[in-house]
Amino acid sequence: MPSFAEVIQMLDKISKDKDNKNTPDPRKNGKKSVSNILDISGRLKDMVGKVSGKSEDDNNNPKIKSYNKKDSSHKKIPRPMPKHRFINKPGLRPKKEGIFTGLANGFGKQLPEEDQRTLVGAAVFGIIIILLVGSGYYFFVFAPYQDTMNSAKMAKINEVNSYFKGPLATDPHKHLLLADIDIGVTPDQVLAVDVLGPATIAWREYQSHQINLKKDPYGRVMISYSTQQPSTGNTNTSTPTASNVKNLIVKVVDAQKIVNNTDASVLANMDIVTPDTVAVPIVILRTQAAGGLINVGNAVDIYQNVVQTSTNTTTQTTPIDNSPKISGATVLAILRNATSGIYSSNTANFTHSNAFQINNGGHSTSTSQSAQGDIEQLLRAGASRNWNEAQIAAILKAYGWRLSNFERISNLGELDAQYLLLLEVPRENALWLIQNSGSVVLTVPTQKAPEWMIKELHQIYG
Repeated sequence: MPSFAEVIQMLDKISKDKDNKNTPDPRKNGKKSVSNILDISGRLKDMVGKVSGKSEDDNNNPKIKSYNKKDSSHKKIPRPMPKHRFINKPGLRPKKEGIFTGLANGFGKQLPEEDQRTLVGAAVFGIIIILLVGSGYYFFVFAPYQDTMNSAKMAKINEVNSYFKGPLATDPHKHLLLADIDIGVTPDQVLAVDVLGPATIAWREYQSHQINLKKDPYGRVMISYSTQQPSTGNTNTSTPTASNVKNLIVKVVDAQKIVNNTDASVLANMDIVTPDTVAVPIVILRTQAAGGLINVGNAVDIYQNVVQTSTNTTTQTTPIDNSPKISGATVLAILRNATSGIYSSNTANFTHSNAFQINNGGHSTSTSQSAQGDIEQLLRAGASRNWNEAQIAAILKAYGWRLSNFERISNLGELDAQYLLLLEVPRENALWLIQNSGSVVLTVPTQKAPEWMIKELHQIYG
């Protein structure tokens, strides 16, 4: 196959030969010149076809033949080719060239391979550093902060549940407090939510209403409270047992003072009910009955003394309860042993003498006073109406109390005396008092002290 330079030389030679032999005559109509041009173009096409490898069948194309036969006068001037327009064929999408695409192409083409590896390594190292910093922030900052936040919210929610329970489980204050806790964004803000204040207001209103609703015909109410306070961190508190539930019978005025002077931590754990009491008789020693210095109408607290049980090898001691088993028990009656009412002239005798003498004349006086009797017999005589009943009642009124009071003043008394007391206690505590009467101790609270105690306290403390 001839080379491209040889083809050019052949074309130049052919063109020179034609110029010399077939010079066109201007007087002719130009048909010969056109045919010569077509012949030359046909030869050129054959040569180009041989060079490009095209078959010679293209010369036999009917369109080309018809074009060669046409006259030059009928030749159409070719129109300019329109600009190429991209046709979006189905399944083909044009490439979108953006900033990052161009940057990536340029980055890959312009930088050497070693620099590209260095940059890729730096990028990977940077990603690892970012991941490590993010993980450290999450585990050492964010996660502990979230734990602290959740603990603060849980503590406050448990506090709300410990106060708003029972009849106040659906109180509107509870829902407002839970909403304030939920919208807190920091632990300090959550812990700053005041739960005790709204709970105290709600419980005071409720308990005041209960006092007016549950008072008995004598103007009293019974306050039941538990000595085992539930923990604010545990919402599943167990029901208090009968051993740690205390009862206090008070007047309505005193009950209202208790409600007004306590907060929700106490008010939420006490119930105000109508007193259901019974009178229980017990026989105790003087040392158990507040030294014998209690009178009818006094309110006493009942404690249980230590009980020791001995076995062959060990001695077991029952611990003392710091709080009274029964509070505010009322003394309805008190009887002293009958032996304390027996007296005679031998035990109670008073003699007075006075002598005056002048010049063998004088004046002398002598007086004596003695007492003898049996109070029990006198009481029987009065009960049989043999004596003036009103006079006996006036003489012997509060004999036992006056005897104990004289003993207190003289600091000398009968320590072995026994007392029969009739105490008003709640019905649910009656069985316990009967079974443990031998180990109980009655005490007089100074807040409700009798008159003699008040006088002594003022005298002692001014």
